[in-house]
Amino acid sequence: MPSPAEGSTESNHNVFRLPAGDLDDLAASLRRTIAEVREHGTLLDRLASEPTDGSSAAVRANHQYEQAARSFFILALGGAAYRDELEALTTWVDHLLLPVYGREISSARPWCARWQEHPEAVARLHGLWLAWQQYTDTEAGLAGPATWHRDHLDHVMAQLRSPEGPFAACTTSMARPSHRLLPSPADLEEETA
Repeated sequence: MPSPAEGSTESNHNVFRLPAGDLDDLAASLRRTIAEVREHGTLLDRLASEPTDGSSAAVRANHQYEQAARSFFILALGGAAYRDELEALTTWVDHLLLPVYGREISSARPWCARWQEHPEAVARLHGLWLAWQQYTDTEAGLAGPATWHRDHLDHVMAQLRSPEGPFAACTTSMARPSHRLLPSPADLEEETA
């Protein structure tokens, strides 16, 4: 077996090289992992500052941590984690989604400027934002954005902006801004009890 040339850096070590595209995928995965670790660190710091005497605040904080550790979904978050996620979601909705995909408000396509107060809208928009993050990442490939439009954007916007959707009692004309939360089935059950 021939020996490596003098001055060669390879000597007896096997050299492992990744294609440039794989490096981008690894970098994207690493960024997501770092963000998740930071979020868990923040939650752990908050838990460490809570009283450990079994008080309800400590129990609630522990429950919130367990929920957040299992899900990125905004409805699984509570307290500061929920507020932070809603703030980030609002930035995305106000500065990307609505300017590009908002379309005109009409009775056939209502909207509510106070959408953050509609739990269904928050849940749907958050899911749409999570999908946007996934499908616009380089790891999603070149068809990622088209897949996001087809599988996520079109359906969510049709549900939200439907005349029967969560904004049904809100603004249907730009000249008459309006906001009203419709009662949920749970609210109706409480009224009849």
